[in-house]
Amino acid sequence: MDWYDTVFELIDMRSFSNLWFWIALAVTWSSASHWVLGVPWDMAIRARKGQSVQAMTDFEDMVRININRLLYVARESGLLMAGLVAFIMTVLLLLGFVYDNEFAQALFLLGFPLLLVGGLSVWAAERIAAQDLTGVALIKRLQTHRLVIQVIGMVSIFVTAMWGMYQNMNANILG
Repeated sequence: MDWYDTVFELIDMRSFSNLWFWIALAVTWSSASHWVLGVPWDMAIRARKGQSVQAMTDFEDMVRININRLLYVARESGLLMAGLVAFIMTVLLLLGFVYDNEFAQALFLLGFPLLLVGGLSVWAAERIAAQDLTGVALIKRLQTHRLVIQVIGMVSIFVTAMWGMYQNMNANILG
């Protein structure tokens, strides 16, 4: 037995039975629904309460900065990024579900819904910029976007949990 076998014997490399994968999944979706278009949701709540004009100004400035940044990246390198992401997701899909690699399955089930969220974020950023939304209308648009992200997250967690239970039930843990 060499060092490679010893390391893999000590560390469970099966993703769906690993606690760290589930923690990463929860943190990923928690972060995705908190940082809407790169803006922390608590800024939207403070701006919506309207206790100070400065809160709304800060919120609008933060949204403007992040939308401009997101749209710049999408316009400048969107095609290259789309090709690279399509390649990576195809490799993960094939490795995971054709060649039955559990780690690739886990990465695909984590990454594909985030890809949907990324596309929706670019779409929402374009709509906000085109309509030049401010104030309550901007908060409502981000609230709707956040709700869609949360729905995608719930479906993603459900599908991942079902697939993970299926994989764990079919795992031959005794060798």
